[in-house]
Amino acid sequence: MNAQQQWTAYTTILVKEVLRFTRIWVQTIVPPVITTALYFVIFGNLIGSQIGDMGGHSYIDFITPGLIMMTVITNSYANVVSSFYGSKFQGNIAEMLVSPMPNWIILAGFISGGVARGLAVGLAVTLVSLLFSDLSVQHIFITFTIVLLTSTLFSLAGLINAVYAKSFDDITIVPTFVLTPLTYLGGVFYSIAMLSPLWQNISLLNPVLYMVNGFRYGILGASDMSIWLSYGVIMAFILLLGWFSLHLLNKGIGIRS
Repeated sequence: MNAQQQWTAYTTILVKEVLRFTRIWVQTIVPPVITTALYFVIFGNLIGSQIGDMGGHSYIDFITPGLIMMTVITNSYANVVSSFYGSKFQGNIAEMLVSPMPNWIILAGFISGGVARGLAVGLAVTLVSLLFSDLSVQHIFITFTIVLLTSTLFSLAGLINAVYAKSFDDITIVPTFVLTPLTYLGGVFYSIAMLSPLWQNISLLNPVLYMVNGFRYGILGASDMSIWLSYGVIMAFILLLGWFSLHLLNKGIGIRS
């Protein structure tokens, strides 16, 4: 395939993925917005008023970046894992793999669709957050790149889950038993400075912690760790999962077998 044909193939997959979640926006975009609004009411206004400041910021301002990042993570992951598994179940992926289309185009198309949904939901949640918090972004470039890279990372993770899933029940195992604990223990609602030294060290093994803190630094200018460390961890996971995802597609693991 020449460059024009590859671009056409990529945009076709991307448009399909975007239309897939925008057509049912009531199910894909509205629920996380409502859920996050409840977090703001319960944790921000009710509980937050009893906690006070966190690192020089009001509690509701402190948790806002984490809540936005949490919705980006879950929706980027959910979009790819459900879409790719559905295509695998229907046999569409096998047809793509035997076509002249390079596997990296297939990977890029699905990942871009996950990123599109993650950013769309993140934007919607950000607009809702303005009803509860007076935020002003301190570092626009850092804020955008961190959320973009994080969305890419969890889109890749969703694709890997979908490749190994053998039933629709399997695509809920990782979000329930891995993704949810990682996000809730990733510094969304607290600073790791509040923890004992032992639990601080354990928390450093959680990759979500670096994403939440990187995004919080972009918005508030405050973080529990170096922004460059956050970038380094995210990029390392993207390269690892990206290579592994492409390897799975090249081998046809879970698809052709």
